[in-house]
Amino acid sequence: MTDPTPVYIDLEWTPNPNTIKLVTNRALLERGVANFRTPDSAVPSTLAQKLFTVPGIAAVMIGSNFVTLTRTEEGDWVEIHEKAVGHLRHHLEAGLPALEGPLPQAPAAAGAEGEIQLIRDILENEIRPAVAMDGGDITFERYEDGVLYVHMVGSCSGCPSSTMTLRVGIENRLREVVPSLREVVPA
Repeated sequence: MTDPTPVYIDLEWTPNPNTIKLVTNRALLERGVANFRTPDSAVPSTLAQKLFTVPGIAAVMIGSNFVTLTRTEEGDWVEIHEKAVGHLRHHLEAGLPALEGPLPQAPAAAGAEGEIQLIRDILENEIRPAVAMDGGDITFERYEDGVLYVHMVGSCSGCPSSTMTLRVGIENRLREVVPSLREVVPA
């Protein structure tokens, strides 16, 4: 049964000039994000597959109630917005899921388990929700020799502010609980 409530989709600009965030009044994912960097990687999501058919879309990230789109250099925001909203609206009005199957899992990490768990907890409960507000996501890759490697996706990928976000925001917050942390770098 489909939801009788009208579908609303709002455009939000992100700090990254090459990404936009489409926020909807419908839940897309229960938790986490699904990031697709290529059309071939979008197999678990019919929605992402449809969005990749829009000329100029280079990457798609699906979150709790939003979709972040990254454009190619040739991508035209007017065309991308118009067509992507159409695909998203049709998908939601049909009552289709944003993702078929479970979220892809991150690889297991190596290193001191206690520190890694603290890092993961802060990333999951504090940093990721804040970054998601701007249409991005940051995920744990690995922690080795005091260096935290993270994946930055959605509006964070290629964002001019991402270096500042890593150095000032994330690094400083994590050093409060993990003094051995030397640096946070993109993976």
